[in-house]
Amino acid sequence: MKKKLDILVNGIFKENPVLILLLGCCSVLAVSVTVEGSLGMGVALTFVLVCSNVVISLLRNIIPDKVRIPCYIVVIATFVTIVQMVVEAFLPALYSSLGIFLPLIVVNCIVLGRAEMFANKNTVGDSFFDGLGMGIGYTMVIVGISVVRELLGNGTLLGFRIIPEGYQLGIITQTPGGFFCFGCAIAILVAAMAKKGKKFEPTMGCDGGCAGCAMSATCTDAKKKEEAKV
Repeated sequence: MKKKLDILVNGIFKENPVLILLLGCCSVLAVSVTVEGSLGMGVALTFVLVCSNVVISLLRNIIPDKVRIPCYIVVIATFVTIVQMVVEAFLPALYSSLGIFLPLIVVNCIVLGRAEMFANKNTVGDSFFDGLGMGIGYTMVIVGISVVRELLGNGTLLGFRIIPEGYQLGIITQTPGGFFCFGCAIAILVAAMAKKGKKFEPTMGCDGGCAGCAMSATCTDAKKKEEAKV
């Protein structure tokens, strides 16, 4: 159980998919305008991550190696379609606010990355906790950024007026504001790690098996392992 807890916490903090692995940043920048939209995106991505990780782990010994990426996409697309149908039926306002970024979960780097790097190599239980941890880590970041953007840009939180009209910074809700808030989040992380004597090094979060990884040609971790062998 301790190992599974470590995997869960690892996805939230040590290998946070957005701040450490630097994956899924497009949806974070685009959707983090409101807290409600960010929560919806976080829950949707977490559901897809957990379900796809579990199914891919179950089928890891059956899926042919040469077609594993197309097979992953089919599995992921199935769960994304389920999410789309449920959100459109019961939460039409949220469906409209998420727009194209809801179906684009199919090709989200976090989901595909965990399928390739983790679920393809680990047990169902471990894959479940990996997907859950990564989903929580993603949700924490996107919601945290959205709180700042909605509060400063619109003067509201979850639709409730906090800052009086006329005192908002409209640019925060626009594209430059998204990049600025994301940059500030990275800067806070780097400063916190520096205080603890740690160096900020973005990583793909793989745990070995570089020879069978589709990213091994460009992965810095793979290069370090090759250099260490020499």
